Amino acid sequence: MMLVELTSVSSAVLPVAELTDHLRLASGFADDGSQDGQLESCLRAALSAIEARIGKALYQRRFAWQVSQWQSDTSQPLPLAPVESLESVKLVTRSGSETLVGADRYQLRPDTHRPLIEAVGGSLPSPSQGGTIEIEFIAGYSTDWLGVPADLRQAVLIQAAEFYGGQADQDTGMPFAVTVLIEPYRALRLRGTGA
Repeated sequence: MMLVELTSVSSAVLPVAELTDHLRLASGFADDGSQDGQLESCLRAALSAIEARIGKALYQRRFAWQVSQWQSDTSQPLPLAPVESLESVKLVTRSGSETLVGADRYQLRPDTHRPLIEAVGGSLPSPSQGGTIEIEFIAGYSTDWLGVPADLRQAVLIQAAEFYGGQADQDTGMPFAVTVLIEPYRALRLRGTGA
């Protein structure tokens, strides 16, 4: 299984000014923007760390996910939530030839933690031997910062501040406040579910 981010988060939507305020960098001084590059890097690292921990995309963007087979003939959990839309499903042969699967053969079943791609009226099409399935989808809470849930926004700022100050926890890499804020967004993992 391989997940690839096809579109990235634009620098324009990153909350550099909010992180500057959070760190009180401009207190008593004019903000000359000299720290913006480093702040952006810290925000990107914080987003990445939090998204990996909770299995959710904070900013909406396009992804491609490649699997060698379906989990079942009728459904497949997707690796990220929330999923906005399924863009395409392709069967790819070992030699690289692609066949687009008709959108009438599958549908998205949205879910907070485990969205699914489901077969419509039968089973999901299988790839040839040695082939793969490539699913393109759009996932994420919002295209802008204010559309991200408030507790996750706060967690990103705290984590980015930790990265900026070089104070990340040695064991988890996350401050306690961040783990508390993101806990409701983590998917419950049960034995034997394949999750």
